[in-house]
Amino acid sequence: MTVPFLRELGRGLTDALLPQRCPGCGVPAEAATLLCDSCAARVPRLRAALCARCLVEGREPSGCARHRAFSVFAPWLFDERAAAVVHALKYQDRPGLSASLGGEMAAALPARWRRPDLVLEVPLHAARLRERGYNQSAALADALADALGAPRLECALSRIRATAPQAQLGPARRRANLAGAFAIERPGRLRGRRVLLVDDVITTGATLDAALTALHDAGALAAGATLAWAQ
Repeated sequence: MTVPFLRELGRGLTDALLPQRCPGCGVPAEAATLLCDSCAARVPRLRAALCARCLVEGREPSGCARHRAFSVFAPWLFDERAAAVVHALKYQDRPGLSASLGGEMAAALPARWRRPDLVLEVPLHAARLRERGYNQSAALADALADALGAPRLECALSRIRATAPQAQLGPARRRANLAGAFAIERPGRLRGRRVLLVDDVITTGATLDAALTALHDAGALAAGATLAWAQ
């Protein structure tokens, strides 16, 4: 038996024996969504696009008209309910949660981005991917592509250098930390294409700023899509 099969079997037995409870309020909830309907509806909504470049430079990221190439769209503002979903998706071996989130992410996109030519994921470094066993951003990219009816291109972008955690770095060091971290596989596939780049959460903006820069340098017309903004 393979490890993924055993994980799935163990998760199914746990769900059957210990029905899931919503981490927001404690009532029974569907394993596929984690949150109950009431708590899901209470997650604060983000009403405007963010600018990854302004975020990483420490400026107000909403309503930016200077860096349209670095727009990022997200349905949620980070709170304890959003945090529970992201933590389960990212660290508790629950990539299947992404299936219920593609529609949320699609609804946050403006009309001009609801028909992209391609949907890509922000990649993990190979060492991190081996450690985790899956890329949560790839799972979200699959779900968003399904919700939009858009083509999904896997592994077009690669993370060629491991990077330090961003949280404790200032704006200049954030950008330096990610400089040269991403490379494009076969850039000709992306030239002139409208590309949505998917990550789980935008926080400092540095990851999406660097990844979008790599896509634009390859000739793509790109924007970011995430599940939540962790302010």
